[in-house]
Amino acid sequence: MKSVDLYLQVRRSVFNEGRSQRETARQFGLARKTVEKMCKFALPPGYRRKSAPAKPKLDGFTEIIDQILAADKLMLRKQRHTAKRIFERLRDEYGFTGKYTIIKDYVHDRKISSQEMFVPLHHPPGHAQVDFGEAVGVIGGVTQKIHYFCMDLPHSDAIFVKAYPAETTEAFLDGHVAAFEFFGGLPLTILYDNTKIAVAKILGDGKRKRTQSFTELLSYYLFEDKFGRPGKGNDKGNVEGLVGYARRNFLVPMPTFVSYEALNAYLVEQCLKRRKEVLRGYDQSIEERLAADLSAFRALPAVPFEACDKRHGRVSSISLVRYRGTDYSVPTEYGHRIVEVKGFVDRVVISHADQIIADHPRSYAEGDFVFNPLHYLALLEQKTRALDQAAPLQGWKLPEVFARTPEAYPSSVSQCHDRAQLSRHDRCDIGQ
Repeated sequence: MKSVDLYLQVRRSVFNEGRSQRETARQFGLARKTVEKMCKFALPPGYRRKSAPAKPKLDGFTEIIDQILAADKLMLRKQRHTAKRIFERLRDEYGFTGKYTIIKDYVHDRKISSQEMFVPLHHPPGHAQVDFGEAVGVIGGVTQKIHYFCMDLPHSDAIFVKAYPAETTEAFLDGHVAAFEFFGGLPLTILYDNTKIAVAKILGDGKRKRTQSFTELLSYYLFEDKFGRPGKGNDKGNVEGLVGYARRNFLVPMPTFVSYEALNAYLVEQCLKRRKEVLRGYDQSIEERLAADLSAFRALPAVPFEACDKRHGRVSSISLVRYRGTDYSVPTEYGHRIVEVKGFVDRVVISHADQIIADHPRSYAEGDFVFNPLHYLALLEQKTRALDQAAPLQGWKLPEVFARTPEAYPSSVSQCHDRAQLSRHDRCDIGQ
């Protein structure tokens, strides 16, 4: 192949200095057809195939390769065939006699041609996308997995991120409530993936059967819900990008905070700070473009939605109600009764007949027990012999009167019970 510098000299000789192609060919010692080609192309065009090269050794094997690649789409990405493995199988199982290179080239071409293409999208103001992400951090001195709720407004690229100990129904609901309060309004539509927290079932016609909790959220705020295709994260590419952006920019290096409240205060600060940025392709900052989103939003209700997971449970014989693997105490007078449990992000509230009978800090430890010792005082008046070994009282600093003889127990328990009714600040939850 002739150099670009030679192309330059030949083309100058013909076009600028007026020499003929025959004369120029003699001057540079080139064939006339070579000079003719240099006059047609400003740069060396390279070798041009008129048709794809024949690969007779692949005849009869391409269908086998295509079947292997099609089956790989149903496998884990790390457990799919490489070109080398396909070559080995063709050689050992099907008697292929060709070389590895033609298999590698064919597999490469097939993978390139099967890659999906996308259309650039236009995002009008007033719409949102939601997803969850995961990272690892140190909260209260404990290294743990952090689940963070993300809401992205594609028109303005404004974002909201909030972290939780787990990706649960109550976290999903609380994330919406917090995002709406953060932006100061309600989006017209929100796009989701097919998370089980929102979608109970995908029906045959492509419609979704919503979960009870998600339906209650929609009924309260009245925004329109939309869902991407199963397994197609590009349908909500903006919030998918936000999940990665938040992890790289807000949670690297590994975040260390005394509590989730402190972490979330930091995340809000970062979301607000980002509004000052002017992104590529725009001449306005995110904050300036956010005005169009906010003008399209609807107003918030006067009272926020109660973001909790509601379930019913039965009180056990030891006055405990189980919620998500943790047992919470209630007053013993409600033993064996059906109660309503509301699981919030930070607490668990238990009610009976529309009356709150217990309110505990939330525990995310598996198999934990959360007691309020006051719930058992009335029963201990009758079962005084259980006082020494009562689990709800372990770690609870009792008055000296409880160290007296067992005969003194009934009056002592009664005195403590009466005192507890007057002074509720003595509550103590064990196991937190």
